[in-house]
Parts: sequence; structure tokens; C-alpha cells
Amino acid sequence: MEENKQNQVARIQDFDPPKKPKTNKYAIACTFLASLSSILLGYDIGVMSGAIIYIKKDLHITDVQVEILVGILNVYSLFGSAAAGRTSDWIGRRYTMVVAAGIFFAGALLMGFATTYAFLMFGRFVAGVGVGYALMVAPVYTAEVAPASSRGFLTSFPEVFINFGILMGYVSNVAFSKLPTHLSWRFMLGIGAVPSVFLAVSVLAMPESPRWLVMQGRLGDARRVLNKTSDSLQEAQLRLADIKQAAGIPENCNDDIVEVPKRANGDNVWKELIFSPTPAIRHILITGVGIHFFQQASGIDAVVLYSPKIFEKAGIKSDHDRLLCTVAVGVVKTLFILVATFMLDRSGRRPLLLTSVGGMVASLVLLATGLTIIDHSEQKLVWAIVLCIAMVLAYVALFSIGMGPITWVYSSEIFPLRLRATGCSIGVAVNRVTSGVVSMTFLSLQKAITIGAAFFLYAALAAVAWVFFYTLMPETQGKTLEEMETLFGTFWNWRERARELKELKKTEKNSNDNGQIQMGTNNPAMQNFMMVSAQPNIVV
Repeated sequence: MEENKQNQVARIQDFDPPKKPKTNKYAIACTFLASLSSILLGYDIGVMSGAIIYIKKDLHITDVQVEILVGILNVYSLFGSAAAGRTSDWIGRRYTMVVAAGIFFAGALLMGFATTYAFLMFGRFVAGVGVGYALMVAPVYTAEVAPASSRGFLTSFPEVFINFGILMGYVSNVAFSKLPTHLSWRFMLGIGAVPSVFLAVSVLAMPESPRWLVMQGRLGDARRVLNKTSDSLQEAQLRLADIKQAAGIPENCNDDIVEVPKRANGDNVWKELIFSPTPAIRHILITGVGIHFFQQASGIDAVVLYSPKIFEKAGIKSDHDRLLCTVAVGVVKTLFILVATFMLDRSGRRPLLLTSVGGMVASLVLLATGLTIIDHSEQKLVWAIVLCIAMVLAYVALFSIGMGPITWVYSSEIFPLRLRATGCSIGVAVNRVTSGVVSMTFLSLQKAITIGAAFFLYAALAAVAWVFFYTLMPETQGKTLEEMETLFGTFWNWRERARELKELKKTEKNSNDNGQIQMGTNNPAMQNFMMVSAQPNIVV
């Protein structure tokens, strides 16, 4: 009798709504270690904003040489990004991170021991290649390891570590600013070799990407990784089935080692992505490249790299005080990126992105207004100085809650498996080129049209970005990576496709629920359950 009651309770519990899966700690650990590579770029951005003050004094270089030195790393990183797609497909995502760390380590040492401007530029070239590798592979790896329920949270980790690296760079500037001029900037740049050592060691504790393992025919290894990084064994099986389908492996093929059908060579990948794409791939490419372009075109690197210059224009003259203000920028940027990581999978990509960009437009307009007023005033206006500092902090905070992390999350999850590495490489290349243009023209631009007008220009570009995102970018929250392609292809009519997909899922769920109920109505326990659930005001 007691056993029958327990069975009845068990059957009733079968119809309870599924519990929200717990956060997968193993997946978090994997993405944490992979995202350490993003510190390399962040540290370089942060440290160069302060180091350039002392480099200019020590090497006696011009403003144009300053612009080139600061921004050229972004151009050099293109070589790393271009090579990283093929490299990661060849040796795997994990060992590509080791390559990135080794190259950046060499570059940081070269910059630290540089004795001339040309020597320093060579060090920037080597470090830039390492940054390009790291920027491409970290978001791809995290997207491929993360379960769908927390993919936004985990895929935002690279942006979190970029911000942490920026903060480390700012702190390094303050720490070494009291040294003699010829030593201060060398310590600032050379100490950047330390994070790359930690990255190379951390790779030993990471598994390889399950998608890369499937592409190599290593289904057994992929299955073991998916079992650890998924929220349930059922999800792991579904993810493996999706990856096998995308890789062209038959569904009934379950051996540990299998032969993978011949993949299209690189020329065919470029043909499918660039020269003769389907409407869905064209839409994916436009949005993936567009979000990278607008992330940088809205002026984030001008603010982060030249924040000491902005604070000088705002009326803060002491080098040390300006560097302390940049630390405040780094702290705010890091805090708000942490907030964003917890909101991505709750609020969705679109609401956060549109809120972020709208706020950036407002803060850039107010910053430009404050700087213009200060430029045209002969007196020291304390309120305008406070406004400028507040708007710089507001701008980086708003960037960090949306535009910063979502760029990497979104672009890494929309490309189909066969095109993901190449597609992400193109996105990163556009990101770095745009960043290079912004950082290598800011000083010249503010001399030509004033610093206030420069920020009005960035505000206009951010406003165009808002319209682009609102019109063309579907919500991807909760979708599997293999479902993405069905959302794209109708451009500004994507909302209708999203509604159809939602209705289809709802219909399938109802069909499954009805099927389960019909199968269970023949036993007494199920009849009792149906009678109870029919009672008013009773929740089962």
C-alpha cells in the first residue's frame, strides 16, 4: 500500500514543471581559464594610455607618432586574427591559446627592453599578433563549451577579462609613474608578460572544444566533454546530435572514433560566406560584422586610450591626478561588465544592447557639450569639469552593460559551425581595423575639429548603430547554436520568423504534453491526478 502511494506521488511529480538547471561549475571553470587570454588586449589598452605620456617625453616623439604607436597594435592584430581561424581548426582551440600567450609574451618583453621608437614598434607588432589570436579564439571556445541556458553569461567572460586587463593597466600606470621617466614606461609595458605565462599554464587544465573534437571524428572525447559542460545528460546528447548533424556525421554513428565526411576546403568556406551566400548567411554576416564595426566606431577606444588627454582638456593638469582618474574609469568599467554578465541570460541580448547604445548616445552628447563649453570659456568651470568626468564614467558604464559584452556573445553564437571560425575572424578583423582607425586619428581629429566636435561625431555614429541593431538583429537568447540559422534570412522581417519559431516550439511542447497525458490515463494514479488537476484553485 505504502509502495503504491510512493509510485503515485512519483507519477504526479513527473508532471511538475522542470526545475531551472543549476549553474554548471565545470563550464564556468573552462570559460574562466579560456578568457584569461583576453587580459592581454585589456592590459595593453590600459597601460598604453599612461605609458604614452612618458614614452613621448623620453623618446621625444610627435603626436602623429603617438597616434600610430597607440593604434598600430590593432592593425597588427589582424595578422593574428587572420591566422587564428585556420590555426584553431588545425590544432584546436586550446593550443591556439598557447600560441597567443607565447607570442604576446615575446612582444611584451620586446616592448619593455625597447631603446628606440623603431624597436618599440617591432615589439608592438609581435604583441599585436598575439592579441589577434587571443581575441578570435576565446569567444569561439566559450560559445562552444557553454550550455545554452548560460551561454550569454559565460560567453561574456572574455569582455569581463578585457576590462579587468584595462584596470590592471591603469593600476600599473599609477604604480610605476613615480619611477624615472626612462624606466617607468618600460616597467609598465614589460610587466605585461606576466599574464601570458598564467594563460599558457592554465590551458593544461582545460578540455578541448567539443565541436572541434567532433570535427576531428573524436566522438568519444566530445561526448565526455559535453557530459561535463551540459546541464543534463539529455542536453549533452542533444548537443552532440546537433553538432554531428552540422558536421555531416550520420545520427546512428556512435563510435568513439569515426571518419568525418570531407569538409569543404577554405575556398568553399569563403565562397559560402562572402561570394555566394544564402540570404540567411548574408544576414548573419552583415549583423556579425556590423556589431563589431559599431562597437569601435562609437569611440570606446578614444575614451579608454586617451582618457588622460580628455581629463587634461577638462582641466586636470597633473599627470598623477589624470592617471588616478583613469583608475576610476577602469573600476567603473569592470564593475558594470560584471553586472552585465548576470543580466545577459535573464534580460536577453536586444534589450540590454539597445539600452546600452541609447545611453551611450546621451552620455557622448553631454561629454561633447561639456568639453565644448570648457574650450570656449576663459574661466575654470568646475561644474563643466565634473560633467565631463561624470559622462566619461557614465559612457564606459553604459558600454560595459551592453555593447561591450554582447558584441562578442552575439557574433560568436550566430555563425553556423562550418563557418564559425572564419566568420568570427572576419568580425574580429573589422573590430580591430575600426579600433585602429579611431585610435590612430583621435589626436589629429580633435586638433582639426576640436575635441567636443570629435565626440559629437562618435555620438552620431552610436545613434546610427542603435537604428541598425533595432532593425536587423534578432534576439538569440535561449536558442541553440544550431538553431541560429533559422532566425536569419529575412533581414528587417526577422520578427515574423521569430514568432513562427516560437509558435512551432509551443505546438511541439503541447503535443508532447498531450501525448504523455494520454499514455498515462489508463492507470488509477493517473486518473486521480487528472481529477485533482481539474479541481479549481488547486495547483499541481
